[in-house]
Amino acid sequence: MGPVRFTVAYWCVLAAALLPYACAYLAKSGGFGRPRSQGGYDNQDPRAWLGKLTDWRARANAAQANSFEALPFFIGAVVIAHQVAAPQTLVDILAVVFVTLRVVYIAMYVAGLPTIRSAIWALAFVVNVGILLAGLR
Repeated sequence: MGPVRFTVAYWCVLAAALLPYACAYLAKSGGFGRPRSQGGYDNQDPRAWLGKLTDWRARANAAQANSFEALPFFIGAVVIAHQVAAPQTLVDILAVVFVTLRVVYIAMYVAGLPTIRSAIWALAFVVNVGILLAGLR
């Protein structure tokens, strides 16, 4: 077996895996550097602290959860596309589109634009199905 090439789609898996952590940072950012007694981030009970967030920070936390939920299907689609020898350029392009749509999705979630957010979510889902089916012959 020859050398294995780390494809653009595989890099996109890494990018998609990092998105929930970016959302978590956004959600928690207002609490860093402040004492717990003044509403600062509570590392002893982070879920309860996150549950008290409001407005865009609460939406960033919700975007984190959704980003984790979207990850398994994306990873599976990319791996399956590689296993069935789907056209690599197509898989790479679709993976980049998926990650881009997920970034836009997060921005729309944090901005409080639910209709646009849902439309972007649906587009990303369709793109992910496209990755999965890219090797269909």
